[in-house]
Parts: sequence; structure tokens; C-alpha cells
Amino acid sequence: MKARELGRHRLDNLFVTRPRGGSAPEVVAALGAMQAQDYAGALWAIGLRLPGSTLGDIEQAVVERTIVRTWPMRGTLHFVAAADVGWLLDLLSARVLKAAAKRREGLGLDATTLRKIERTVVHALEGGVALTRDALAERLTREAISPEGGRLYHSLLWLSLHQVLCFGVPEGKQQTSVLLDEWVPTRRRLDKDEALVELATRFLRSHGPATQQDLMRWAGLTAVEAKLGISGARAIANERVEGVQYYFPDDQTPLTADSKGTLLLPGFDEYILGYRDRGMILAAEHAAKIVPGANGVFRPTIVHDGEVVGTWQASVNKKSVRLTAEGFAALSKVQERAFVRAAARYGAFVGRAALVA
Repeated sequence: MKARELGRHRLDNLFVTRPRGGSAPEVVAALGAMQAQDYAGALWAIGLRLPGSTLGDIEQAVVERTIVRTWPMRGTLHFVAAADVGWLLDLLSARVLKAAAKRREGLGLDATTLRKIERTVVHALEGGVALTRDALAERLTREAISPEGGRLYHSLLWLSLHQVLCFGVPEGKQQTSVLLDEWVPTRRRLDKDEALVELATRFLRSHGPATQQDLMRWAGLTAVEAKLGISGARAIANERVEGVQYYFPDDQTPLTADSKGTLLLPGFDEYILGYRDRGMILAAEHAAKIVPGANGVFRPTIVHDGEVVGTWQASVNKKSVRLTAEGFAALSKVQERAFVRAAARYGAFVGRAALVA
């Protein structure tokens, strides 16, 4: 492999330019987990990998509880397959809990308070109830527990990492919380070594070519844990490219013209956030343009020939969706035409006529 081709191979293996999964849970499971800080963007991230799918199809997977939104790694929201939520949280939650311990202490969320919050929340949600954050804040306030100043967020994070809560079906634009034991009553368990191998296998096969450091950053693993996972990973090949060791699927196929095309990726897509170093796909001088103000909010990106060449945004109304491109440089005629085609695909996904500004 050549360094300049690594991004295109990743697009193939991430199912963007070479789709393989037949359903939303199959795609999510194959990738191990998918970034889901932005709920609408996460739905498109899955739909992008399932040609012909619609927003309603992906939302139905949430309704049917085959994909679950929770905090499995790094204290960051992800979609995971329902079949994987148990072993992923078993493996990865302890380090996130430890990292947030001082913040909880500063907020006055000691063990006694957190257990009182747990009792209150469980009582409020028992019997299949789903409540928004505002509704949960109201319940806590009734019990003389302040939800202010980040206390509610860190309480929900703590409860989710302890496998008490997960997110349910949104209520309008508001996310809801539900009891994980009711949402996914049967959860697969793996011992730690098995889980590390399973996670490394899925990550390297879907995100490869990737490095050990990529796996460590993505999953929040130590070097020892990552090495153990990689040593047992199934169907993985490796190759040094410009002195760096990369791991990838042993059945990785030659690149095709599809991986050179123009794509509209959502913000927070795995192609952008799944790796420690973005330098091979995003020029350093443009890095700040996808995270304006370094506020941690990643804008949707335009990718051409494996390289991020700009950002885009969509404005949706009842009948249409208007897409606007902002290239880092003026888009070529070929890229402009490709943007129109990609916009049409996005419009079909959200069920609106696509208009390009």
C-alpha cells in the first residue's frame, strides 16, 4: 500500500464506498461502535453505509432496540449493536468512570448521592417509561437533589456506565432515557481477553488500515490491552507503510474508482474521528475549519478521493432540504457535479427534494 491510498482503503473498509452490511445493526456491529454525539448525523452515518436506506429505516432500528445509544468508550456517545452493549460496557466503562471521578467529586456526587439518584431514576422509569432530561431533572428536584451545574449529565453518564440506563426513542428533538434492563434484557458477556480480541478484530477489519495507537485512542485501551487484542485478532494482515505498522482485513480488496468519488460525511463520522492522526486525509491548515473555535463540534465534511476538501450543511423544511458546500478551495466542476449527486442521495435518505445552494 501507498500512504496516499490509506484513506481510500479506510473508506472501503468502513463500508462508505464498499457497503457490505445488510441492516443497521449489522453495520454498527461490524464497526464495533459508531460515534453518535450528534443524533441526526449518526443516523446519516449509518444510512450512508446502507445504500437505498431511509431515515425512517434507521430510526426503526432504534425503535426495535437493535441498536442502542450509550456511552461505551471515552465518555463519548456511540451507537452499538444491542447484542454488544453488555460486553462493551463491561470492558470499557471502568476507565471512563475513573477519569470522571474528580469531576463527580467536585459536583458533590458522592456514593450516597449517586445511589439516591439511581433509586429515584429507576423508580421513575420502571415499567417501560421513557423520560427526557428535563423530566428526569424535575424528578430529582422533587427529591431535593439538584440537577444543575453538570450534575444531571454526570449522573446519567454514571448510571449508563453502570448499565442502569441507555437512551430510548427520542421525543421530538429531545432524547429520552430508559432502563437498560428493560430495553436490552439479555446481554452478551465476554471475559476480558475475549472482549479485547473481539474489539480489536472489529476495529481493525472495519477501520483498517489502522495502527495500534489508533485502536488505543478509539477504545480508550492501554498499550498492553491493545497488544493483547491485536495478537489474537482474527483475519487481520499487517504491513509497514513509510515505517509505520498498519493492520487491516486480510481479505482487503484492491481499490476501485468508487473510493475516489465525492462523499458527504456527517460530522463526527468514524472516518474523521476513528484515528489518532488525521494528517493523511486532512491538511493541517484546514483542520480548524471542521471544528470551528476548537469547540469539539465536528462539522459535516466533503470528502473527495479520500481527502477532506470542505464542509457542508443542510437546512431541512417540510418539502425539501437545501445543501450548501463550503470548499477549502473552489470546488472543481467535477466536484460540483459530484456534490449535486451526493446531495440527491442525502435528500432521498431524509425524504426531501435536494436543493443545492
